[in-house]
This record gives sequence, structure tokens and C-alpha cells, in this order.
Amino acid sequence: MTMDNDIAIDVGELVAPAPAAVTSRRTPLGSLRVLAPGVAAAASIAAVATAVGGLAPVVGAPVVAIVCGIAISFVRHPTARLRPGIAFTSKKVLQGSIVALGFGLSLGQVLSTGGRSLPVLVGTLVIALAVAFVAGRALRLRPDLKTLIGVGTAICGASAIAATDAVIDADEADVSYAIATIFTFNVVAVLLYPSLGHAFGFSQRTFGLWAGTAINDLSSVVAASTIYGHTAASVGVVVKLTRTLAIIPISLGLAAIRGWHREETTDAAAGKRFELRRILPMFIVAFLGAVVWNTVGLVPAGWHHGLSDLATWMITAALAAIGLSTDFGHIRRAGLRPIALGAILWATVGLSSLGLQVLTGTK
Repeated sequence: MTMDNDIAIDVGELVAPAPAAVTSRRTPLGSLRVLAPGVAAAASIAAVATAVGGLAPVVGAPVVAIVCGIAISFVRHPTARLRPGIAFTSKKVLQGSIVALGFGLSLGQVLSTGGRSLPVLVGTLVIALAVAFVAGRALRLRPDLKTLIGVGTAICGASAIAATDAVIDADEADVSYAIATIFTFNVVAVLLYPSLGHAFGFSQRTFGLWAGTAINDLSSVVAASTIYGHTAASVGVVVKLTRTLAIIPISLGLAAIRGWHREETTDAAAGKRFELRRILPMFIVAFLGAVVWNTVGLVPAGWHHGLSDLATWMITAALAAIGLSTDFGHIRRAGLRPIALGAILWATVGLSSLGLQVLTGTK
């Protein structure tokens, strides 16, 4: 399963074994053949979801897509033949949709939105980590598990969990349980937040800031804010990407707490360089490049609507793939205590985000 879509699947493990010499010569066409079945499955669901979403615009195609994907996965989990393409769609296509959204933004919008959101971002981050520590101890969860759920909720879901695990080297079961917990509340947020936003009469900007600071995972932020409206999606993406940058100081802080030794300086430095590349993905750089490209006027104004529609369709396909990737076994094995911590933190960041918006005047 995946949430921020950061769980990579090695396609070489999912197809018939081949001699090393043959495997190393895999051509782009060969890779395309491996990915095509899963991509086609996600695209088919996206096409149906787009049609249904057009009939029910308040619900939106992304929500229909993830619900359909989950329902299909519940009945029959995707075969090994489909998994490489599903993994590709849930990660790379989602990242591509973020870049496509960047072509509709200006650098001034990004800097202004990111800067105004900082008080709410920092406040929700501190509150979430503090509550994770207290509530995790009260629920008698293992330290690594409560750290993973806390960081995943406070920052950006599975990508934060992956970066944190690279530092603390948590047990695989703890990582799986944390991912299952975060995924559960990502789905709840996508289904519930747009309806709550309309019920409370939130503006596009208010909802985008709320989604960007309170929803765990990038894919879910994009899905919920896209359903709400184009402006909400633009604000939500910028705020969420700004929030993602918190992975860097958190990861380095955890590494310091774990006590890296001076005599390991050379190896640790190499490890840090690797991890920094992982926690600051290239798609964020590409997103900023798209924003600059649009800012200097290289994107014709007539393209903006088409690029927005393309981004929405890519988001819908990615959400379909995420739904197909749902692993109910992990969610069931996680038990009630991790889910309880996830619920507490999910409610905490949602309420604290709205409270801080009022207190700081950033609504």
C-alpha cells in the first residue's frame, strides 16, 4: 500500500527471473510493457471516475477514483502483473500532476502563499509532535511507532515516515503499521474535508490552507483541494510542499538524538547526502521550475485551462492507483492503538490548523 506514494516496487522482482546480463539490458520498450497493464487499469478507473464525477461535481472524480480502487482491492488485490504499473501511477503520475499545476502559478503566488502559511505550518507541526509524544505514551505504543505516526501526521505522510525510518531504523512492522494508520485517515480526509469545507462556508484560500496544513499526505491534499476548487488546489499544493520541507530539520534532529558518533563522520556525511536527496525529491525542483517558466511568460495563457484539466486527470488516475494499492491486511494487523493515535492526531492537526488561522489572521 502507499500514501504519499513513496513505496517503490522493484519491477524486476515481479516478473519472471532472467539472467543478469539480460535484465541489465532491459530497454525502455521492455519497461513500458511491464508498466502498461497497471497503468491501463488505473487509467480505466480514472475514466469511469471522471464520467461519474462530472455527474456529481461536489464529490469529484478523485474521490470516486480512490473509492473505486479501494473497493476493487477489497474484492481482489491486484496481481503481480499489475503492481509495477500501479506503483508507477501512484507515485510518478501524481508527481507529474504537481508539476502540471506549477505551470498555472507564478513565483509571487508561491512565495506569498508559502510565507503567509508559515505561522500555521509551524504551529500545527509543534502541536502534532507534542500530542504524539503524550498520547503515544498514554497508549503504551513503542517509541519508534509513535514517532513514525507523529512525524507522518505532522509533516507529509509516507514520505516523512520513509525519511524518519532511514534515520531511526525502525522495525518493519512499525513502519507498516504507521503507513496503514496514516493511509486510513488520508482516505477519511479526502472523503470528509470538502463536505466540511462547504458546510462551514470556507473560502477557496481558507480551505487550501486548511487542507495543506491538516491533511497528512500530498496525494490526499491534492485530491481534497482539487475537489474544492482550482484556487484551493493551488494554495493547498504550495502550502503542502512548504510543509514537506520540514522533513529535513526533523530528520537531522532525530539523527542527532540517536547520537551519531564523531568517528563515523565520513560514513554519516555520505548517508546524509543520500537521505537529503530522498527527502527533497526532484519533482519539487521540477514544480518550482514550472512556476518560474510560467512567471517569465513562457507558458501561453491559453494553455492554463488545459494544463489544469490534465493535472486533475493525472490526480484522478494516481488516486485510483492508491486505492488499488490498499492493503487491508496491514490495516487489520495494526490494531486499535495505532489507529487511536492516528485519530487523535488527525483531529488535533485539523482543529489546530483552523484555530491558528483565526489567531494569526491568515484565513
